[in-house]
Order: sequence, then structure tokens, then C-alpha cells
Amino acid sequence: MKELVLIHGRSQEDKQSETLKREWIAAWERGLGRAGLSLPIPVERIRFPFYGDTLRDLVRGVDEQSAAKIIVRGAQDDAAASDFLLDLLDEYIVACRIGEDEINRNIPRDGGPLVIERGVQNWRWVHAVLRTIDQHMPGGGALIGLLTHDVYMYLRKTNVRTVIHRGVGAAFDNPSDKVVVAHSLGTIVAYMMLRQSTAQTGWRVPTLITLGSPLGIKAIRDRLGGVSHPVCVGNWFNALDPHDVVALYPLDQRNFRVTPAIENKTDVANHTGNQHGIEGYLDDPVIARRIHDALIA
Repeated sequence: MKELVLIHGRSQEDKQSETLKREWIAAWERGLGRAGLSLPIPVERIRFPFYGDTLRDLVRGVDEQSAAKIIVRGAQDDAAASDFLLDLLDEYIVACRIGEDEINRNIPRDGGPLVIERGVQNWRWVHAVLRTIDQHMPGGGALIGLLTHDVYMYLRKTNVRTVIHRGVGAAFDNPSDKVVVAHSLGTIVAYMMLRQSTAQTGWRVPTLITLGSPLGIKAIRDRLGGVSHPVCVGNWFNALDPHDVVALYPLDQRNFRVTPAIENKTDVANHTGNQHGIEGYLDDPVIARRIHDALIA
């Protein structure tokens, strides 16, 4: 019998692994109920590797102003961080069709000049960009700011990546086939780990399901060290809400060219507050069924 491995996204400070696991399963069960199905495996065969203490969950209660300060603080003495964050913000500016005049209108007024120098080390400019993004995609400014910081930390900091991989890798400590469901930053973690697996690793993932994934964003994709379909993975199914600010693009042949191609569902109606929440993905009946069917295949 297969096992299900759930890989969460941005860290969940002050939460317990078992609590989060129950929340994920409860959301999935709601989706299964809507599809006329029930849990296909016992809860004991659902693995939930937790890395919540490695990075901090800063989304709740953080606005775009605070997010901007975190970005600037992280980029002050790190040229690579500055380049990554500027590339990512530029991508959102283009995707949201944001003009320079809009950014200038959102520059915090503190007596300084209206037009300021552009760059991630300039708090006022970053704040203006995130505030403008938030106006185009409500609730997205702070989420984008904090996601960029966490993705950079994961991709560039070996110690952070090592701890996360050690924790997630524990879910693959037996030879059972694994169906992997990953969300948000967890989709990057899952992709990197599965791509790096070898025949000696012995991992077998007949189905990979990614939800709310930022892998299609060029600034992130270009820093993955190449794009390929993980050898240990069979089918790859990706789902996104078109209003999910993190899942900016589908993982299609334009944004994530791999062979075989990834199947995309791009019409999820995520009902959670920021349209990126995991519960609004797992209780979608189509997604719930796909997980179910992968486990019984």
C-alpha cells in the first residue's frame, strides 16, 4: 500500500506537526466528501514532515510595510539577495502591468522627494512596489515580500536547506511508494529533493501533486540549477487558483518545460482569505480525487 507525504509551505511557528497534519487531512476529507469519496488509507500511512522551526511564519499579521523592511534588511549586505529580490519584484511588476507612475503614487510620504531611486535596498521603493501589487492582487503584497525572503534563504543558504531536507527526507525512510502533495515553498523543497534523488536513494513517487506553486516564476526557476522532470516521479499534477499571488504562472511548457509535461489545473476557486491557503486547495473535489486515485492506483 502506498503512503502519502504532505510537504507544507512557509513555516508554521507556534504550531505542532500533529495539529497541522490534522488540519490538512480534515481539509482533504471535506474535498473527498464533495467527490463522494472517503480516506483511502489509514491516517498512520500519511506522513507530515515538519520544518516549522527552520523558517518563521511571518504572514499572519504582517502588512506590506513590515514585509518591505524584512526584504531590505535581508538584502543590505548580500548582492545575490538583492539581485534575486529585484528580479522577482520586476517580474511581478510586469505580470501585474504596473507602471512607474503607480509605484510613485504609493511611495510613503516622509518629506522626501516624490520620485526615489529604485532598488531592493531602498525601503520606500520596495514598500511602494508591494503596496501597488497589493492593490492589483489584494492581500498579496506582504505575502510576496515574505515569500521572496524565505525562498531566497532556502535556495542560497546551505544550512537552511540541509535542515529542511533532513526533516523532509525522514518521510522517505522506508521503501513504500510515496504520493507526494506539496504546497507553496514546499513545492520547491519537494522538487529539489526529488530531482536530486538517485537509484541508490530508492525513492519511488508515482504521483507528485503541487499546489499554489511558485516554481513557474522565472526569478525562482532560473536559480534552481536547471529544470527537469525528477527521475523518481511518474505523473506530475499541478493546481492553482488564478488569483493566488504566489502561483503566478502554471507549470506549463512556457514556464516549466519538462518532459513529460506537467498536467495543470488552473481554475481552482480557493475560498481562503489570501487565496493561497492550503485548505482551499485540499478541499477542492477535483484535487481531493486526484490524491485519492493516486493512492489506490
